[in-house]
Amino acid sequence: MSDAPASGLVVVDKPGGWTSHDVVGRTRRLAGTRKVGHAGTLDPMATGVLVLGVNRATRLLGHLTLADKDYEATVRLGQVTTTDDAEGELVRSTSASGLDDARVAAAALAHVGDISQVPSSVSAVKIDGRRAYARVRDGETVEIPPRDVHVARFDVGPLRPADVDGCIDLDVRVTCSSGTYVRALARDLGEDLGVGGHLTALRRTRVGGFGLDVARTLDELAVSFSMVSIDDAARAAFPSLDLDADTARDVRFGRPLPGLDLGATGAVAVFDGAEFLALYEQRGADARPVAVFVG
Repeated sequence: MSDAPASGLVVVDKPGGWTSHDVVGRTRRLAGTRKVGHAGTLDPMATGVLVLGVNRATRLLGHLTLADKDYEATVRLGQVTTTDDAEGELVRSTSASGLDDARVAAAALAHVGDISQVPSSVSAVKIDGRRAYARVRDGETVEIPPRDVHVARFDVGPLRPADVDGCIDLDVRVTCSSGTYVRALARDLGEDLGVGGHLTALRRTRVGGFGLDVARTLDELAVSFSMVSIDDAARAAFPSLDLDADTARDVRFGRPLPGLDLGATGAVAVFDGAEFLALYEQRGADARPVAVFVG
């Protein structure tokens, strides 16, 4: 029997007011190990799904970060803030009372598909080696180059009066690629409508194969700490392929697999029975290792 430390994923329903690093620190104490990391940062104001890896499963996180994500958010039209969310200082107010549902829905459609997006100046994007938000805190003016992202869904609900005169609130649902900023979608939607906009609430409801249905609060984890095993996590997060004994032996040594068709693009989790062995990817006619987790 192996005496290796337990490895797996912890899917946390992050509370508002906590940084992602705060959650990692709390989970380290609960798991009794320093080797804990997270996939995909959530801002302090945001709540919802934050996927953490423990011990060997931290090596999965870089691949999970690339997964698509679902969000629910509230957008306030009629105000621009320095951070594109409610935590920033008010920059400009413009009455949004003349907007209607059809006009807003049409404007949102322009942000669906492959788009070029400029992240918020207080995002975690690195500029010359330093996070943009750190430069802004130091009084610098930050210009972030646009990046290509994919928005599969940007559904907007009915408009309703906000508790601020001249402003309109609406709830939105977003499905997007890694690297997409929902704050920037709110900002750009407001700019397109000529009134400005920012987020007042943000909740991430899914990261790849992990949704709120499997997420647990930190209080729940403090009562009963548990993880998704690395084997179950790999099956949930990636396309999977079960190998015969000879092929599995080669995988344990990290060997390429000539002529093997993985049947999927991107990383594929390969298994020997119930045991997760490695991530492989298709390169031409061969399957080649991305990361080996046994050996």
